[in-house]
Amino acid sequence: MIMDGGIADTGEMDGAARLGSGLLNRRSFLVGSAVSLGALGLAGCATSGGMSQAEAARLYGAMPEEKFPIPAVDVTKIDPKYYRRTVRYDTKEAAGTIIIDPGHYYVYRIEGDGNATRYGANVGRKGFLWSGEAYVGRKAEWATWTPPKEMIARQPEAGKYAGGMPGGLDNPLGARTLYLYQNGKYTLYTIYSTRIAQSIGTGVSSGCTGLLTQDMIHLYTQTPVGTKVVVLPA
Repeated sequence: MIMDGGIADTGEMDGAARLGSGLLNRRSFLVGSAVSLGALGLAGCATSGGMSQAEAARLYGAMPEEKFPIPAVDVTKIDPKYYRRTVRYDTKEAAGTIIIDPGHYYVYRIEGDGNATRYGANVGRKGFLWSGEAYVGRKAEWATWTPPKEMIARQPEAGKYAGGMPGGLDNPLGARTLYLYQNGKYTLYTIYSTRIAQSIGTGVSSGCTGLLTQDMIHLYTQTPVGTKVVVLPA
């Protein structure tokens, strides 16, 4: 587990360390997706006025019905531009496709008719950014987190979780996880949930993408296995 300024990095996020191993080749990933990336519309213009803090507080309220009750988000720690909202988004991608824009710290779920749901996100820090296409190969609620050996080598303190850290509020993967695959293989990248409000709009992970727990649950419920995911260049 990486702790940069108190922000947890998920061990299963450590995909960048494996790119050269044949599991996922970054260069071929980028080149192979260039055509489809060129078809995307990059603008995400808001369709309505900004959300007030009071409205955001209701949107990001506590979720006591969860297996591990989720506390409310302190929305004062988030730039309002990262609150969930519906925006105009022109793309040829099909409804349901997830588009990650790490350069602007947004995740979009394409809704069709030129609209998308936009979520604020945290993304990979410098040296761990990537781009290309993948798909959701599996999903999990309150997943077990297992740091890969590359992370343990860099940070021996993560070794105590080599056998897996059970799901819970302190687990870096959070309440919901979408695992990204390519050609039938897990890339070690995920879209995961975070309770750390101040991480939204920053680069903190080893290449994965984090959404506020309430946003991640909203996305997760609408995302079946097999969903296409496009990661734009930062």
